[in-house]
Amino acid sequence: MDGDQLVRRFYPEANVGGFSHADGTISFFSQLVAITRPTDIVLDFGAGRGGRLIDDKVTYRRNIGIFKGRCAHTDGCDIDPVVLENPFLDDAKVIRNGERLPYEDNRFDIIVARHVFEHIEDPGFWAPELLRILKPGGVLAAMTPNKFGYIALSARIVPNSYHVRVLSRIKPNRKAEDTFPTQYKLNTRGDLRKAFGDGVDIYVARKAAEPSYHFGRPWLFRLLKTLNKYTPDPFLPALDVYIRKH
Repeated sequence: MDGDQLVRRFYPEANVGGFSHADGTISFFSQLVAITRPTDIVLDFGAGRGGRLIDDKVTYRRNIGIFKGRCAHTDGCDIDPVVLENPFLDDAKVIRNGERLPYEDNRFDIIVARHVFEHIEDPGFWAPELLRILKPGGVLAAMTPNKFGYIALSARIVPNSYHVRVLSRIKPNRKAEDTFPTQYKLNTRGDLRKAFGDGVDIYVARKAAEPSYHFGRPWLFRLLKTLNKYTPDPFLPALDVYIRKH
């Protein structure tokens, strides 16, 4: 069974709107929609091809993650040139590791990093750089795994060179071009504070969304759903990170 079928089977409300009360994407972006103003300038950091939006079959969840048309301007950047094809951006730029971002200081009201923090190899460079282009009072928001959750722990057991092969079995709908090496250097409260310093407020919500690594097996989906329910907070698999610049 595919993931959408399993969600509808184990979360009855998903048969109405296509998503459950545990949907992690909707809970994350709801916070950002609540603060986005028509005059805001938004950056999608690590925007890629827009695959998570393009491939999302749930209209409400897809739309809540699109800032283009909701704010004054939506920029996007990525180290992969495929970002130039992203249809959800007003402007896209290709960036390079270790080079300054091509934006002026204090440009953005909101910066979104969706499943990007776990791939950052040099937080000592990227954290100050993101804060440089964020306006005072602006928010940097990230969805990322908890370093001590079962998703990150499992990924760290598997060498990066095997991630595409393994994920193709665990999540058959996951495209190879959307799979990247993981580092997990910004995936705890302590690591975030160390990287971003004292000039910010950091709010971290640990959570367990709908199971996603289930091989399409109902019994495993049920097991993970139960595991999420009883897992102590420090070991929940996912983090929603909101960083407000002073």
